[in-house]
Amino acid sequence: MTGASGRRRVTSADVAREAGVSRATVSYVLNDTPRQKIPEVTRQRVWGAAARLGYAPSAAARSLRTGRSHIVLGLLPDWPIEHVLGRLVQQLTNAFAEHELTFLVHSSARHARPLREIWKALTPAAVLALDEFPEAEAGAMRAAGVEVVMAVHGSVRGPHRPPLVPEEPIGAAQARYMVQAHRRLGYAYPDLTRLGVLAQPRLDGVRKVCAELGLREPDVRTIPFGPDGGVEAVKAWLGADPPVTGICAFNDEVALAVLVALRSLGLRAPHDLAVIGVDDIPGAALAQPPLTTIVRDTDTVARSLARRIVDALDRKQAPADPIRDPLSVEVRVSA
Repeated sequence: MTGASGRRRVTSADVAREAGVSRATVSYVLNDTPRQKIPEVTRQRVWGAAARLGYAPSAAARSLRTGRSHIVLGLLPDWPIEHVLGRLVQQLTNAFAEHELTFLVHSSARHARPLREIWKALTPAAVLALDEFPEAEAGAMRAAGVEVVMAVHGSVRGPHRPPLVPEEPIGAAQARYMVQAHRRLGYAYPDLTRLGVLAQPRLDGVRKVCAELGLREPDVRTIPFGPDGGVEAVKAWLGADPPVTGICAFNDEVALAVLVALRSLGLRAPHDLAVIGVDDIPGAALAQPPLTTIVRDTDTVARSLARRIVDALDRKQAPADPIRDPLSVEVRVSA
């Protein structure tokens, strides 16, 4: 069995023959060309023929006609593609579709095709990277006709631009909730260095709140992934002087590892150690005990990112402020 269906692509000439009109008329109707007085009955005949034949306009032809690609290339770092990232990709796809743009995703995971091969093959209208990437690469994209190159975290123009979607408020929200009942906080850091672009600013948010309130620096421990990954960290937190009583975890997966470690030691949250996560993944409500977590409005983030890209394509002035990420606390039992 081959990868090709063997069927010839339906063209506008086929639609013209089926409808009994010229190819120019088909083009005028399907492209809704202004100032062309096409009778309504003819329009309906063309649309009907196109539907019967399953005609789909060529993306390349549409780009030539409009002078712009309709593709936005999304660049994913080598991060675990879990619930929240998958949800964000879906919401970005929907948000760009509302602007008649197609969102295509490329992951930089090991053994993936080189990025340069991807954007050269697609020549997208815009590139949206979740992490930073070299300015030299961004310059090559622009020189090749990619109109907008934007990074959510980090910068394509240098290291000093603040992120479009800051992560520090997430850690701050965790800390503000926890300090209502806990004066000594710990931070559960992920055991994946490539997640540092997210984890470090979240930790900075916790540190900032502790400093504002005159509390000690959070006791930071790395949690290795695995069933026993958090045991040594939990022992260290409880053995500190004074003991740590509240843990802000990088995300829900890390928080769940801390809860598992507590159970393996015969302890429980929040009585022995309170824990709060981030993302409200489906398993958070099913944890033992159910996990308190920070909820992000990723749909608002996706729509805002799409709007920034569309405005940049339309040469509109971009706002200087970062995108607001509405946050709330889903209060459960663990904290």
